Amino acid sequence: MKHIYCEIITIGDEILYGHILDTNAQWISLELDKIGVKTRKRTTIGDNSKNITNVLDKSLNKNDLIILTGGLGPTNDDITKNCLNNFFGGKLVTNKNTLSHIKKIFKKRNWSFTKKNKDQALLPNNCIILHNQFGTAPGMAFQKNNKLIISLPGVPFEMKSLFTTKCVNLIKNKFLLPFIYHRTIKTVGIGESWLSDLIKDWESNLDKSVSLAYLPSLGRVKLRLTGQGDNLEKIKKKINNDEKNLLNIIQKYVYGFDKEELESSIGRLLIRKNKTISFAESCTGGFVSHMITTVPGSSQYFMGSIIAYSNEIKMNNLNVKKETIEKYGAVSREVAEEMAKNVRQKFKSSIGISTSGIAGPDGGTKDKPVGTVWIAYSDKDKTTSKKLILTKRRDINITLSAVNALNQVRINLESNSKSNGHSSK
Repeated sequence: MKHIYCEIITIGDEILYGHILDTNAQWISLELDKIGVKTRKRTTIGDNSKNITNVLDKSLNKNDLIILTGGLGPTNDDITKNCLNNFFGGKLVTNKNTLSHIKKIFKKRNWSFTKKNKDQALLPNNCIILHNQFGTAPGMAFQKNNKLIISLPGVPFEMKSLFTTKCVNLIKNKFLLPFIYHRTIKTVGIGESWLSDLIKDWESNLDKSVSLAYLPSLGRVKLRLTGQGDNLEKIKKKINNDEKNLLNIIQKYVYGFDKEELESSIGRLLIRKNKTISFAESCTGGFVSHMITTVPGSSQYFMGSIIAYSNEIKMNNLNVKKETIEKYGAVSREVAEEMAKNVRQKFKSSIGISTSGIAGPDGGTKDKPVGTVWIAYSDKDKTTSKKLILTKRRDINITLSAVNALNQVRINLESNSKSNGHSSK
């Protein structure tokens, strides 16, 4: 089956100069993927008629579908409509339905109606008009040499409405589209390169119709399997078989699939095992608690937390012994383990987790450089800890510490081992 390729062209000086973030192109790419269209390229250009024409001309030679956003408003810098009209050799004529719609909007909001607003109803006579129920700028669709060109307003909620209600059917009616199926396996506790080495034999034996993508983020790596064709069930069966073989290799690192996040996976485990949890956070400053409480229903298992940033709070509110801090320092296995055990007892939770470290960029020493973090886990049977040597960037260290802390919960909840001991890395 022939692939259908698209280029998304974002128009607007404000986007080009970075004053506004282009969220439209990402959203459109995701929606195109759902219906079997491959986004080949995304381009951002300013409000310049020559540039718009040149990019459009080049794109038509390489793509089946082109989607433009932006430049359809009433101001002088909104030139997309005129450019497209000239490019496709049309003539601007007043569309009565569009004009009536615009007038109703202005009357409802008690706005004065100007010539520029009226001119928004001037549309190329050779385009398919896409009625914009939420705004004054209609979308437009053109066809040329079996290609489809769609122009949409840049306002995100207007663009999304038009794409969903008008464009999807246009695209489906124009092209014979394949099915595209994705399956995402989410891992934690192993870096991208190590994961790649671990599954290299499995990867080399993948069917040619299935592609693999590595999608790393801080502390986590997603593996996305993608297949496409004209038989969806056949594609799913093939990918499910590949997934089964993959899990035989990496199961201990897998925390979820598709849209599931680490924090929701932890919540699911806690509910299933009827466990509760509390946190004692120092270097993470409440970020672990924030992550766990982003999950709806987390009140079923999250008891509370103490952000024990100072040594006084560690001693007075968490009952960490003064002599422990003086002897080993706040960033130490001994202090982290006391924090985890004591917060568990204080909140009467099944599990206590603690973090203590040097987030940076200052505060490090030769023995304890910036990025040194201790994480401790405590339940009724054992208290264990893990040492991390992270980066010199504060934001990255906070996120990595939080992810590692939650991963310790996952590992212990999934493990049947009740052995005591310490581990460091």
